[in-house]
Amino acid sequence: MPPTASRSSVPLRVGLVGYGAAGRGFHAPLLRRAGLEVAAVATADPTRVAEACRDLPDAAVVPDLDGLLERPGLDLVVIASATAAHGEQAEQVIDAGLPSVVDKPLALDADGALRIVDLAAHKGVPLTVFQNRRYDPEHLGLAAVIEAGLVGEVWRAEYRWDRWRPVRRDRWRQTATPEQGGGLLLDLQAHLIDQAVLLHGEVETVYAELDSRVAVAEDDTFLACRHTSGVVSHLFASAVNGAPGPRARLAGSTGAYVIGKQVDDVSVFLEFANEADAVGWVVRGGDREPGPVVHAADQADFYRGVATALRSDDPQAAMPVDPRDSIHVLAVVDAARTSAQGNRVVPVVTPGEPPA
Repeated sequence: MPPTASRSSVPLRVGLVGYGAAGRGFHAPLLRRAGLEVAAVATADPTRVAEACRDLPDAAVVPDLDGLLERPGLDLVVIASATAAHGEQAEQVIDAGLPSVVDKPLALDADGALRIVDLAAHKGVPLTVFQNRRYDPEHLGLAAVIEAGLVGEVWRAEYRWDRWRPVRRDRWRQTATPEQGGGLLLDLQAHLIDQAVLLHGEVETVYAELDSRVAVAEDDTFLACRHTSGVVSHLFASAVNGAPGPRARLAGSTGAYVIGKQVDDVSVFLEFANEADAVGWVVRGGDREPGPVVHAADQADFYRGVATALRSDDPQAAMPVDPRDSIHVLAVVDAARTSAQGNRVVPVVTPGEPPA
């Protein structure tokens, strides 16, 4: 159950499942920056046990989720394990009656995500999904441009996440099959799809090209999505692009908006490097001007929002990310796989929603 009002000034106690790239690299620092206490960590890997003990000396370190759920006084469980484990672990936490944050993607497919969301709703247990990239300055800058009408009516959008990793690394995302949760479609594309849906509405149809160049699962991906707004978005995620393209480009009736740098600050589009605090550039042919300034972008705001929600009268309604958003994102992923297999445009059918 959510914490009581008498504990509103006490930091929420969090159990963190997994202490790898996600748990240690993202969740633990953001939780602490947001003022939450990591009270327990579940990991069995000896290296990660040592890292957790060193990084979080006041936290209990247990070998698995069962051990973590036995710890008293937890207010929230954060699931930052490998993608293939998300569904089963989320259901276990919900059955235990504890609010949870599940790292994206919520499940391996849309049907699995719907099952988790429905279980949480049936049992009245708060649930949300970690879509941290909603808090990036790039996303907030794009939203500000669209809201202000700086490029007029948006016709087409391009969003990219390019990297150059031509040699396979011994990491599960590159060695696991798609059925095991590996590949960029469930990783970086889950961020790009979520962003495109927030900015342009749900996806009606998708055409996809998915290739495995170096990794076991897809590491070079392209999706063309037609949105309910009429906007067409082109989403690129690649781990084998030696010349990363612009992070984003909006084409509209009165101009374009370009973000030159990638999230990891790598780009060959140096003429569109950020100008001071501006995120990108509004471009009209040979004329250009800096885009909006975004001062308040902070991924820790996600966990501040979770804490506020858990202390509210309706924790689920107040969560910073509606978990049903993840069902639609995974429906786009499912349709993209079907598209790539048949080399055709595929309608997106989101389970749990009435037919159009």
